[in-house]
Amino acid sequence: MQFHWLGFGLLLGVQLSVLPVFAADLDTIRARGHLVVAVREGWRPLSFRDGDDRLVGLEVDIARGLAAEIFADPEAVVFTVVPNRDRLPAVLDDRADVAIAGLTMTPERQRLVSFSPPYYLDGTGILVRDPRFKALADLERQRLGLLEGSSAVAVVRYSLPLASLTPVASYQEAFRRLSTGQIDGFAGDVSVLTGWQQEQSGYHLIPSLLSAEPLAIALPRGTQYTDLRTLVNETVATWHDNGWLEERATFWGLP
Repeated sequence: MQFHWLGFGLLLGVQLSVLPVFAADLDTIRARGHLVVAVREGWRPLSFRDGDDRLVGLEVDIARGLAAEIFADPEAVVFTVVPNRDRLPAVLDDRADVAIAGLTMTPERQRLVSFSPPYYLDGTGILVRDPRFKALADLERQRLGLLEGSSAVAVVRYSLPLASLTPVASYQEAFRRLSTGQIDGFAGDVSVLTGWQQEQSGYHLIPSLLSAEPLAIALPRGTQYTDLRTLVNETVATWHDNGWLEERATFWGLP
């Protein structure tokens, strides 16, 4: 599925009051023998558990790819599963060497950590159930759900000024309302909506993104981590050049 870009934007970062306690440098990681990566779970297709309770997904593939680059062994990685609020603190308080956990680059976050080049361009998409809705224009006067306080509110208002917007407290509530016909579409992160589409039949994404939000690997700041940042940055750039990242995104069904 090809998406048409209608606007660009970044999520507002979360202000954190965590004092940095620096993670391991590249020499220490090599001496240890494995890379420690903070990830989420339950975020299909980025990072989730399969039927064998094994972490899989695009972000898990990226973590294993970094381990292969450092150790020539994709299994030389230990995953630390963290909730959303602990994605950056996991790096700052030395629980993980890097975080690959659906993090968008924002000025607020860049004051705390460094970021790699983006590995996937996420953004606001709209999931619908009614097959009559095929294009963004079809939703001009329809009922759309959005997370309360989401940055998606502004971009949906801009693109669909006549739509009726319904605030919802969670993705779960949004999907329930969509499945019961209380709303005609739900605007949210296209990576999350893709996962829902994969798990539930009868839903499809409108082929337009309303914003662009680059996901990147979070790394510790400081000159002692220059070698680690250089390796990660060059590896991500190489993956873009040789098409590996795009191939993995397609494999996991991401647009």
